Amino acid sequence: MKVLVTGGAGFIGSHVCDAFVRAGHEVIALDNLSSGKKENLDPRVRLAVLDIQSPEAAQFIRSERPQVMCHLAAQMDVRRSVEDPRFDAEANILGFLNLLEAARVSGVQKVVFSSTGGAIYGEQDIYPAPESHPTRPVSPYGVSKASGELYLGYYKAQYGLNYVALRYANVYGPRQNPHGEAGVVSIFCQRLLGARECTIYGEGKQTRDFVYVEDVARANLLAVEKDYSGAVNIGTGVETDINRLYTLLAQSAGVDKPAQHAPGRPGEQLRSCVDNALARKVLGWQPSVELPEGLRRTVSFFREHTGRQAD
Repeated sequence: MKVLVTGGAGFIGSHVCDAFVRAGHEVIALDNLSSGKKENLDPRVRLAVLDIQSPEAAQFIRSERPQVMCHLAAQMDVRRSVEDPRFDAEANILGFLNLLEAARVSGVQKVVFSSTGGAIYGEQDIYPAPESHPTRPVSPYGVSKASGELYLGYYKAQYGLNYVALRYANVYGPRQNPHGEAGVVSIFCQRLLGARECTIYGEGKQTRDFVYVEDVARANLLAVEKDYSGAVNIGTGVETDINRLYTLLAQSAGVDKPAQHAPGRPGEQLRSCVDNALARKVLGWQPSVELPEGLRRTVSFFREHTGRQAD
């Protein structure tokens, strides 16, 4: 099967490429390399350096005619989406529609869409949140992901295009970029291995659902293999607060030093956690890497690739 992975040279996308290559599929990564890196890719993955908003990207899909499109390319900076909602919408809504229309006319059989389980629900009424939870995004980024899901529902109803929208919890693991709008795990790893202080904003009691990137990649593979269309949460269903996360990372890094605390950030979500019961039922997916082991692997990756160099 020919599989196109947009954003395929990025953090999650490159792991998705790996999963499909291991399963014996032909894999093409489409990436503009604004944040992705060629070195993230398996040599067996063909790379097309294109921007998802460009006519050339749409033409590439029409000429290659993949059977599956896994869409991970996105503007992922929540703070930038707040500062510039139009920029966010151009990439995450118009860019996606550019590819989605090309996928429709070129005979793509299924789209696997990388959505968000944190930003789409907003402040939750239920912990962990099931897919039936109201979607109340409080950032343009969350709005754009919810819009992507709505467009997929339309394309399914109008054209019969099958899809799965994977609502990720907080994804972490090797290859995550510790610069800019990055996950707290990669930021802490870089600073711990560089003998630099880590800062926790607020009391550190805010919780997140941390899911390992290889488990997320496997969910993409299962989403293609299983006969299901709709939204599916991909998370552990377990809340971990930032204080606990720092303790586990410091232990893995061999650092015996407490984190510093700074005033909390206004508007930061206090709790986030998603229910994975539907993923177990319709995809046969469940997380296989527990948090301490995943953090150990992540620290090992950063140690190997950055040593104890300061960024």
